[in-house]
Amino acid sequence: MNTNALPAPLDVKLMNMTASVLFVGCALLVLAAGAWWVLRYPGFAIARIVVQGELVHNNAVTLRANVAPHLVGNFFTVDLRKAREAFEQVPWVRKAAVRREFPGSLHVVLEEHDAVAYWGPESGSAMVNTQGEVFEANVDDVEQDGLPRLQGPSGTSGEVLQMYGLMQPVFEPLGMDVEELALTGRGGWRATLDTGAVVELGGGTPAEVVARAKRFARTLTQVAAQYKRRVDALESADLRHAGGYALRLKGVTTMGPEAAAAAATRR
Repeated sequence: MNTNALPAPLDVKLMNMTASVLFVGCALLVLAAGAWWVLRYPGFAIARIVVQGELVHNNAVTLRANVAPHLVGNFFTVDLRKAREAFEQVPWVRKAAVRREFPGSLHVVLEEHDAVAYWGPESGSAMVNTQGEVFEANVDDVEQDGLPRLQGPSGTSGEVLQMYGLMQPVFEPLGMDVEELALTGRGGWRATLDTGAVVELGGGTPAEVVARAKRFARTLTQVAAQYKRRVDALESADLRHAGGYALRLKGVTTMGPEAAAAAATRR
């Protein structure tokens, strides 16, 4: 007996192929319909946005009202990355973490910028946070008084903030605060004190700049006293001289580094 199976007729093959195509097509239609239903079914809409974090310049109600129109999709289809970016576009928001919370909520944890200084010219709206990052803000919302102004080339905000932290304690014993600190394009430092005095600190490593500033602060009282002046009579100083500094006191002609050094060593 011949047991070899005969090949299926061509019309049977075509019928089988057609049935398979129809089955796949129907399955795709069912999936598409299901996807459409998921996208449109009101029960899957984002019903609530829970906002947490230490908020000083924002509040949860305003945040939800501003961000909700930018959220596309429902609970299952919303793009969490785009949702996070939408929250981080809100003024004063530094970071946002967004996650789904079943059955229909988005849980958002926000971190705001903690401003420690103004950045750039007075006409700008940039600020520096505790991480040395520059961000844009409405300066009218700043609650802290007496924040310094820092300036420098793009990308140097962290370096300038670090130098400010080193320089401010140098002038505090004189009863002065560093009101402005600028890093020039040539790598030199310039400090403006709250008395209006401008001090050219020069360049070099942070240790070198601080050492010059400490020497100046240590001798300024003695130098000013030689001319019957107090330290708040200082108008300007230039520390970029080797072995000394030049300064101008109110009512006193400019003294060079030799005169300043001599006056400081008379006592």
